[in-house]
Amino acid sequence: MSTAADHLSAPAPLLGQAAALDSADSLGHVRDRFDLPDDGSVYLVGNSLGALPRAVAPAVADAVQRQWGRSRVGGWNTSGWWAAPQRVGDRIGELLGAAPGQVVAGDCTSVQLHKVHLAAAAETRRRSADGADGARRVVVADPASFPTDLYVLASDARLAGWEVVLASPPDVPAVLAARGGEVALVTLSQVDYRTGELWDLPGLTRAAHDVGALVLWDLCHSAGVVPADLDANDVDYAVGCSYKFLNGGPGAPAWIYVPHRLQAAFANPIPGWNSAAQPFAMTAEYTPATDIAVARTGTPQMISMLALEAALTAYDDVEVQAVRAKSLSLTGFALEALDALVPEVEVVTPREPERRGSALALRHPQSWGLVRALHARGVEGDFRAPDVMRWGIAPLYLSHADVLAAVVALRAVLDGGEHEAAELSERPTVT
Repeated sequence: MSTAADHLSAPAPLLGQAAALDSADSLGHVRDRFDLPDDGSVYLVGNSLGALPRAVAPAVADAVQRQWGRSRVGGWNTSGWWAAPQRVGDRIGELLGAAPGQVVAGDCTSVQLHKVHLAAAAETRRRSADGADGARRVVVADPASFPTDLYVLASDARLAGWEVVLASPPDVPAVLAARGGEVALVTLSQVDYRTGELWDLPGLTRAAHDVGALVLWDLCHSAGVVPADLDANDVDYAVGCSYKFLNGGPGAPAWIYVPHRLQAAFANPIPGWNSAAQPFAMTAEYTPATDIAVARTGTPQMISMLALEAALTAYDDVEVQAVRAKSLSLTGFALEALDALVPEVEVVTPREPERRGSALALRHPQSWGLVRALHARGVEGDFRAPDVMRWGIAPLYLSHADVLAAVVALRAVLDGGEHEAAELSERPTVT
């Protein structure tokens, strides 16, 4: 396989700019915390599966060989397994602007969404019974949400007796103005997974609260690279995965945020023994925990949990605000290079920094061919039908030189027509 570096022939000004930006990068040393190949390739799929942190392999080996292999069942006590979901949750919470005791890791995003949807329905009924609200039977969601969000919501809406109203984030305030008294929940993603557009979490949360509605944010495509400030923004619920920018590994545990003010009344629709007030009492009657443990369900997947915990050490001594600043620098520089070298490729992602997440969506009629041809040159991105290629910009391990190499490789692919034959190749189910 040839690599992006083999074809690096960028104009001198762009090379100089990349070198200067990388020299001034306060997070450049964090790259060494990842086990990256030394073949000159550029990995731009951190928005789908993050690269491997060096701390993970020894942590997993220890979990298997010592904690499980030697301690066996004692690992629940001697190795801290029982407390791991909250311990890992607190570490994620630091990146989300959540004080300790409000995030717990476990299950998958789909399950966490299900929990919040039905817990929000129960919270709405509770408030209505207390005379705080009338009947609320509307949930507002973005039609461009990740499919899982909509699939789970459609099923849960049937269970809760909700009407689902679809509105893109800019249109949500108008829906709230028209039907605010009917709205139980507004559920949105902080970043659009296809386009990389960043939505106004603080403003939309306030708009929902102004009409008495609850808010759920999906942070799968923003956790770790975009500040959410959940506590400061008075967010009601949030969920997210940890295998993207948090680098927790394939199938890593998801997480759920429930603020202290909503925990005592949180009606977990999957009340497993882990969420009981006294789980080891093994009582037949369920009494829920009154802290964040109420959002737990069954026995956590401990090896993947410990892998995630090790992966999060890549954020040691790193502030999410600094990650955001580098993300904007990388994507901003990528836009400059694309404009200069590949103007025929349309940038779908908003150019304004305040509207940009940490991924770039590029549109071209033969995007699939471009993705495959770039892969052959050592630049790995992904494809979303019908014509978008996505570049996930992971600030912890990417450099400005990497971004420039990807753009130069894209120019070379187009000039050589390498994408023409690749466009005819079979499209896999996973990219």
